[in-house]
Amino acid sequence: MQAVIGGIAYVLPDHVVTNEELAAAYPGWSAVKISDKTGIDGRHIAAPDECSSDLAVAAARKLFHQSGIGPEHVDYVLFCTQSPDYFLPTTACVIQHRLGIPTTTGAIDYNQGCSGFVIGLGLAKGLIETGQARRVLLLTAETYSKFIHPADRSVRTLFGDAAAATFVEADDQAAMPGLGPFAYGTDGSGAENLIVPRGGMRNRLLSTAEAIADEQGNMRTENNLRMDGAEIFNFTLRTIPVVVRCLIEKAGITLEDIDLFVFHQANRYMLEHLRKKLKIADSKFYLHLQNCGNTVSSTIPIALTHARDEGILRAGQLVMTVGFGVGYSWAASLLRWKESTGTPVSSPDTLDSPPIP
Repeated sequence: MQAVIGGIAYVLPDHVVTNEELAAAYPGWSAVKISDKTGIDGRHIAAPDECSSDLAVAAARKLFHQSGIGPEHVDYVLFCTQSPDYFLPTTACVIQHRLGIPTTTGAIDYNQGCSGFVIGLGLAKGLIETGQARRVLLLTAETYSKFIHPADRSVRTLFGDAAAATFVEADDQAAMPGLGPFAYGTDGSGAENLIVPRGGMRNRLLSTAEAIADEQGNMRTENNLRMDGAEIFNFTLRTIPVVVRCLIEKAGITLEDIDLFVFHQANRYMLEHLRKKLKIADSKFYLHLQNCGNTVSSTIPIALTHARDEGILRAGQLVMTVGFGVGYSWAASLLRWKESTGTPVSSPDTLDSPPIP
């Protein structure tokens, strides 16, 4: 029995912040400059009363509709988020109830960022191939916008909100592994380079927090997301080529054997540097962030969905997925794409009505 991806769907909030709007807010920056620097033209932002669980529920319902598989067929819910509805209870439990998934189903949250989708695939594979579940609903959702100070252009130009839903299911007929091998890494020494300093138990949220400007003029409080872009860039270029080589060695293949590379869609500038350093052909290196931005743990499933629908990703192809970022944490895996995986997108990716409780 092998674990395979059996379908992916995603949703984006309705509201879009364009480069033109950001350029108007940041003197000296033009819409063209923002696009050239990030590869992003627009990012979708959750409404004030719209939480990660609302987006995840909408993505799951879209996946149920597209696949014809109902909530009664789910054995386990994995919910990846760093912006949960509550400290407790577990948001995955709330999602299980809202979706009408059976009470015999396991449900957990796990706090991971940009590596979260690939890590979730590994967790789902373990559940399935040890006989604990036959169909896992892997949900990734973030509303990073709620952490961002409006005057902090270093992160506001990058991040968008989104959710993705992925079925990972058992295939008794698979001739070869659908997922794996995997390669992981962690380096907590970089934790302070991408962090929300306050809000947890270590440093409680400040009811009155003063916004302070950094050397580049970006404003933020201790309650807001803070990123050292230069350190994140250096970490990525130092670490990801190593984990890619590690994964290739584990699989006993070469880079030329990979049909498509789908990395975490951080920003175009960083991804192009990675591609060139790894000597990956442009035709094999898929990018999709122009109209949604960096959606953290949902970037890879969103990109896989578009590669599929554009005919770039086809049945039987071997794909390398690599997630990396906050933590520091990174994860890489191979996946074999199935012909039956997913269906063409027949409903809008943005939410056209308020989430249903």
